[in-house]
Amino acid sequence: MSSVESQPHRGPTVPFLDIDKIIGDRETKIIICCGSGGVGKTTTSAAIAVRAAEAGRKVAVLTIDPARRLAQSLGVGELDNTPRPVTMIDTAAGGSLDAMMLNMKGTFDDVVIAHSTPDKAAAILQNQFYVALSSEFSGTQEYMAMEKLGQLHAEAEASGRWDLIVVDTPPARSALDFLDAPEHLSSLLDGRFLRMLLHPAHGPLRFMTAGFSMMSAVMTKILGAQIISDVQTFVRAFEALFGGFRQRATSTFELLSSRHSTFLVVATPQHDALREAEYFVDRLTEEGMPLSGMVLNRVHTSALAISPERALSLAEDLAGTSAVLEVEALRRHAALMRTIETETRLMERFAAARPAVAQTQVQSLPTDVTDLSALRCVGTLLSDKD
Repeated sequence: MSSVESQPHRGPTVPFLDIDKIIGDRETKIIICCGSGGVGKTTTSAAIAVRAAEAGRKVAVLTIDPARRLAQSLGVGELDNTPRPVTMIDTAAGGSLDAMMLNMKGTFDDVVIAHSTPDKAAAILQNQFYVALSSEFSGTQEYMAMEKLGQLHAEAEASGRWDLIVVDTPPARSALDFLDAPEHLSSLLDGRFLRMLLHPAHGPLRFMTAGFSMMSAVMTKILGAQIISDVQTFVRAFEALFGGFRQRATSTFELLSSRHSTFLVVATPQHDALREAEYFVDRLTEEGMPLSGMVLNRVHTSALAISPERALSLAEDLAGTSAVLEVEALRRHAALMRTIETETRLMERFAAARPAVAQTQVQSLPTDVTDLSALRCVGTLLSDKD
């Protein structure tokens, strides 16, 4: 049996995504990892953060995914809305690492408190419509991710505490919804329904007051008078803050589209994950966002250059003999080689359709990544040019 070096397949025309070059560029202040669920974004974000910190960068890693894997792998117990130091990294190069997980409602509360008077803040925080909006409303998480990222960047610029922020985004396509966050919030608070509740006798409805009164009575019967009142009270109290919210979101969006930020699309060599990666690549390109390239996780490899057909043939020859373990090993090898062939075909198809997208590949590991040692291993694989 001949053997070959165990390396992921990388087509000859695919540009290499140089993670170490990105980390080493001091002009890069923000790295956004995005992709569909279950492709290893959290692990990739953490591995990049650890590698950057041990290379001398002062790093904050922010996860928006509610999974707890990041805290576990970094060895910091629980993560919350406050950056917590990761103490087990190598700081010989002068770097540092803080980690945190987005608390959507906590971030919204902090913004309300920071940008309004105590009395107005108390009124908003106790408002039941606000409680629902800040905890469960669709799009709020993405908007608060923009707020938190803006806060971290502002603190980094003011204090020098960090010079690199790594962001692990939510799973699925909502990971890019934060690009639309200013418009989403505008649509909510400028929406006809809320404006109608607040100013029923203004605008195009001023000639329809009787009709509105009838509709309002129906809504009150269905939703309840308290809910309608809470919405009206919230909009009145929140109007003064809205301009600041939209302005900060716009500023963060401009930061993300500048040369100080870069996006990495994370995928695995499976059909559905690569299809989602196509969406992310195309959306970022259309938005003019700085895309560095794609990380392909869990790429299968083999140290044995034996085709699946040859392995099955050998297994058949040995069937019925005492070489039971050898037969099982050959059959497993055949299944692995077929997986590799499928992955290679899918990756080549993606590269042919988007040849300018740089890639780095991380071979599949035998165990889950649950500690700093494993994260360092992933960081090494991310940066492997061979």
